[in-house]
Amino acid sequence: MMAGVTGVIPAAGASRRFGSAKLLADLAGEPLLQHTLRAVLDAGLPRVILVVAPGHGLDVVPLVRDPRVSIAINPEPERGMFSSIQTGLGHLVTGQAALVLPADMPFVRAETVSAVVERSVRDGGAAVAALHGRRGHPLIIPGTVWPSVLKQDSGTTLKAALLELGVSLQEVPVDDPGVVRDVDVREDLLA
Repeated sequence: MMAGVTGVIPAAGASRRFGSAKLLADLAGEPLLQHTLRAVLDAGLPRVILVVAPGHGLDVVPLVRDPRVSIAINPEPERGMFSSIQTGLGHLVTGQAALVLPADMPFVRAETVSAVVERSVRDGGAAVAALHGRRGHPLIIPGTVWPSVLKQDSGTTLKAALLELGVSLQEVPVDDPGVVRDVDVREDLLA
C-alpha cells in the first residue's frame, strides 16, 4: 500500500529564528531531523526525498544515510519552503503520490503518517492530518496533481498552490498534537 507513496521532507531552511542549525538540535538525545525521518520511515514509506540546501551538513544525522533516503539539493533555498517542495516533487516517479512533512515537525507520530497515507490510498485523493479540525502535516499530494504543482510560482505556498489548482484536501482526524507543532525557536523544543 505504501509503495505508491514517496516522502518529501523539505529541510533547506536557514533556521534564522532558531539561531543555529535547528535540524541538528538535540531532542531527546538525537538530532531533531532524526525524529522526523523516523516517523516517515517507520510508517513504511519505501522512499524519502530529503530536500536540503547546498552544503547542508546533515550527514551526521544517522537516518540521512538510510538507503531509503535520497538527498535532493534545492540550489536556491532562499526562495522558500515551496521551492523545496517543488524540488522534491521533481524527483518523484510519474504517478507516485507525495507525502509532505516539513523537517522541523519532529513530533508527528508514525501512526499518523500511516493514517494519512491509508486514507489517501483508499479514497484516491489529497489528504491532510487534522487535530480537532485544525489542519497540519503531513499531507498527501496525489500523483495526478503534483505535476501541476511543479508549474506553480515558487514564491507561493503549497496551500495557495493547491487552492489555485482546485485540490480539495480530505481531513484525516488524528489525536496527534505533533501535526500542528513545528519548531521555529529553541523554546518550541520544550513546549
